[in-house]
Amino acid sequence: LKNKKMITEVQFQNELQVLIANAIREDVGPGDYSSLACIPADAMGKAKLLVKEDGIIAGVSLAKMIFEYVDPAMKIDVFIEDGTAVKTGDVVFHVSGSSQSILKSERVVLNTMQRMSAIATKTNSFVKLLEGTNTKILDTRKTTPGFRVAEKWAVTIGGGENHRFALYDMVMLKDNHIDFAGGITLAIAKTQAYLKENNL
Repeated sequence: LKNKKMITEVQFQNELQVLIANAIREDVGPGDYSSLACIPADAMGKAKLLVKEDGIIAGVSLAKMIFEYVDPAMKIDVFIEDGTAVKTGDVVFHVSGSSQSILKSERVVLNTMQRMSAIATKTNSFVKLLEGTNTKILDTRKTTPGFRVAEKWAVTIGGGENHRFALYDMVMLKDNHIDFAGGITLAIAKTQAYLKENNL
């Protein structure tokens, strides 16, 4: 992520590991019974990621992490890196190894890459519109629950910048805070006192 003051590299990596573990838990559960039932355990295979729409590719690095999580023995040959403009028909990478492992991880890889690539592509379109100005494209906390780290990563891949990662890394007083605090003066005074008391 571009704005490291918000979230450290360790926090970033931890968030990614949580995302991956939860995605595999959700999709695979106790086992990929379809593959376990009809694919021999020692069967080896190969797959490719084929681009089906022009845009900015995002999620290649995350895909490598997912494959590694599912089966460290899988081999990934990357031809196109994150942030690259792609055309329909391009091949981003090949993955080879256990057929069961490829099938177990493919849907999580595709889902994350499709979403991240869409976000990177849309972000990049806005960045290009604003070329030559001093305007930056910032993201928000309005993200898909459980997928924030990947969505914010995709924004940076598309050329945008992260605003704040969560409620804990930046104070931002809005109308709701002002209303509940009893006015803007009280909201600011209380916030300044809270930050000082808690050494934030």
